[in-house]
Amino acid sequence: QPELGKPMRNCYSLPGPDFTYGMYMHKRDGGVPEAIGHWDAVKAKAHPRKRVMPRDFVAMGRAAVDEGCTTAREFALYYNYMDIRCKDKGILRYGGKAPPGMTFGRPPRPSTPIFDIMQHRYKELWMEEQRARTRVQHMVKKKVGKIGEVRENRTTFLRTHPLPVKEESFWHPRRFEKVQAPHVPSPDQRQLFWAS
Repeated sequence: QPELGKPMRNCYSLPGPDFTYGMYMHKRDGGVPEAIGHWDAVKAKAHPRKRVMPRDFVAMGRAAVDEGCTTAREFALYYNYMDIRCKDKGILRYGGKAPPGMTFGRPPRPSTPIFDIMQHRYKELWMEEQRARTRVQHMVKKKVGKIGEVRENRTTFLRTHPLPVKEESFWHPRRFEKVQAPHVPSPDQRQLFWAS
């Protein structure tokens, strides 16, 4: 039973003073002298088999077209000759060797030469750029002025240069000549006609 006024004790007994809590590290158990005197390098594990990536048919198709392949037989021969594989994008994510010549991080900015600063070289370069930009803008304005002028279309051309008047021809075929309408008698002539 628990003692009066005290919490209930744990029923487990603790291990002795030589017990180490947590994980025991064999390689890093030398303390500070070993850490200072030795570099703890982990050897890479040898992979039993190399991962074979699938063929990249898109890249092979582009390369075949660049080489001038047009028929299915030529494409098949090119695919047998050129074996392009997909790139493994997770090679560094899941552990692996970095490609040769690969640099991590951003390259450092080149140092500013103090001699150019003392001679105001950057001011001169900036002034040259401004002059060149002004020249280009001036040339563009000249071209826009020529292009922006109103071009003559057919209507404005005909207003300034009217067409010559066609001379009327006096010869007409007989069938197109105006035929005189039959004479319609006046009412007085009608009365005379009926009276006779």
